[in-house]
Amino acid sequence: MEFEEKLRDRDRWSTGDACSVARLVDLLNTKTAFLIIRECFYGTSRFEDFVDRIGASAPAVSRALKQLESAGVLIRVPYQEPGRRSRDEYRLTAAGEDLLPVFLAMMQWGDAHLQGGRGPLAFVDADTGKRVRVCVTTDDAAATSSDDIEIRHVPR
Repeated sequence: MEFEEKLRDRDRWSTGDACSVARLVDLLNTKTAFLIIRECFYGTSRFEDFVDRIGASAPAVSRALKQLESAGVLIRVPYQEPGRRSRDEYRLTAAGEDLLPVFLAMMQWGDAHLQGGRGPLAFVDADTGKRVRVCVTTDDAAATSSDDIEIRHVPR
C-alpha cells in the first residue's frame, strides 16, 4: 500500500481517536469479547453456554456481553422454557454480522501461520462446498453472509 501524496508526511496528520482499528480493538479488548463473537457465529446464544464454551468466568462473560450489547453488536432476546422463568439469549445484530470477514480473516491467518497451514475447521459455501476465504477486493464484489456458510471439521 502507498499513501496518496498529501498523506505521505506521517508527522503532519493523524487519525487519532477517529482510527477505526483502534476503536474496534477497544470494543474487542478482551479474549472473552472476541470469543463471544466467535460463539455467536457458531450458534451459541445462551449465557451459560458462553461460559462453558469459552472457558471464561461468568463475570467476565457478563461484562463482555454488556459491552457488546451497548455497542450494538449483540441484542438480547427473551426466551422461556416450559415451567421456567423468562431469560435472555444473545444474537448478533447486523453490525455483529458485519464482523464475519474480521473473524474469518483472523482464522484464516491463524490457520496459515499458527496451525501449519491447516486449522481444525473449514468454512465452505453451503451450496457448492467451495472453501470460503477472505481477500481484499473492490467494492463491486459479491458478499457472502454467515447464512451461506457451512462449517466443517478438517481431519488431521
